[in-house]
Amino acid sequence: MISFIVPAHNEQACLGRTLQAIHESASVVGEPYEIIVVDDASTDATSEIARRHNAAVVAVNHRQIAATRNSGGRAARGDRFFFIDADTIINPRAVAAALRAMDKGAVGGGAPAWFDKDEVVPLYIRLVGFFAIILPKLIAFSGGAFMFCTRKAFHATGGFDERLYWSEEGSFALALKREGRFVGLWERVTTSGRRFRKISGLQMIAGGARMLLSPSKMFTHRSTVEKVWYDSDRTDDDRMPNSFAVRISNGIALVVLLVMLSGPLWNFVPRSLTPLASPVGKIRLVIGTFNCHVGLLFWPIAIVLSMNVVRQKRFAGSIQSLILIALCLWLAFTATAGVIGVWTLFAHWLSHS
Repeated sequence: MISFIVPAHNEQACLGRTLQAIHESASVVGEPYEIIVVDDASTDATSEIARRHNAAVVAVNHRQIAATRNSGGRAARGDRFFFIDADTIINPRAVAAALRAMDKGAVGGGAPAWFDKDEVVPLYIRLVGFFAIILPKLIAFSGGAFMFCTRKAFHATGGFDERLYWSEEGSFALALKREGRFVGLWERVTTSGRRFRKISGLQMIAGGARMLLSPSKMFTHRSTVEKVWYDSDRTDDDRMPNSFAVRISNGIALVVLLVMLSGPLWNFVPRSLTPLASPVGKIRLVIGTFNCHVGLLFWPIAIVLSMNVVRQKRFAGSIQSLILIALCLWLAFTATAGVIGVWTLFAHWLSHS
């Protein structure tokens, strides 16, 4: 039997469509299934809507997504678990592909989630879409909107890490990789863009800076992600703020993203064509300075992957992890060299000014 596990907090606006899509997908697949909605301290009609759609309701009061998902996993009776976010619309193709992967021996995996073409989100978020779809497949990773695993693998890993208030699905994916093969699907599911409507571009940039300066606090302190992941107020979820400040903030985020994406392209331009004294040379220096500082994020990523590789149980998994670690270390060393070079140049300029 398949167990579809849906964590939910004040999800009356989205939950009905999500559960209907699960029923339709499961009917097409044609296997026995159950739906478990884990109602985490909702104050709206979440539980009533779940029961109306023939879902079992598990009432909890965690207000932490990892613990909520684990409560659903412990209550599930199936031998294959699907963790579906309450604002995510799945489809039969993704479910069938996941089942085929587990039939072939995969312990788990996930599908990329993206927005419907009519979903209103900032332009810089739309541009991220290509990477959100391609990267999970290339590195066999997954977000939490659509994750799946076998019952055995869920219990072997201990489930989602309840020390984390954010990115618990990434930690769970790494844990599953230690147990066996983790599959990134090509099939996509559709999710809501509400979180990206409620947080401005500058807030996203500030979050990235905090992650670089204090990665542990960013993941283990609820206060750091309260507005993004734990906001109970759903009244404006469907509206895009249109204030001047938000538009400026999102515009800055768009420029920052374009700068990051253009960075690698400068490697194909000979430096002789962009001397530092020229306007283009100065633009190149600014872009390079910004990108090499952003590249320092590859150090904590390499550290996390290194901690995971020593616990790998599969040779193929170890090789895959070592390749990713080598890539991250190369990018981190390159970024560090760039940072040192830039600040050396700045110090030299100060000493002669």
